[in-house]
Amino acid sequence: MAAFLYFGRLMDVAGGHREARTLPASVRDTMSLRAWLDEVHAAPGVFSDPAVRFAINDEIVADAGELADTDEIAVMPPVGGG
Repeated sequence: MAAFLYFGRLMDVAGGHREARTLPASVRDTMSLRAWLDEVHAAPGVFSDPAVRFAINDEIVADAGELADTDEIAVMPPVGGG
């Protein structure tokens, strides 16, 4: 199972800071992960927001980042500031 860590407002959407889920075969990169997270958390557009970032096993990745079912996936909200 993949371990998910949610930060900021995404913790509220996901219902907590940490969860474990088995990734379906259709989710093998962060592009498909975005749509899947929107679906499983009944949050259309929240995780697919391009400002949401991912870190896979403590390394920030672009949308092409590949996933494995044993990964730790941090999901980070947009950062405000100026």
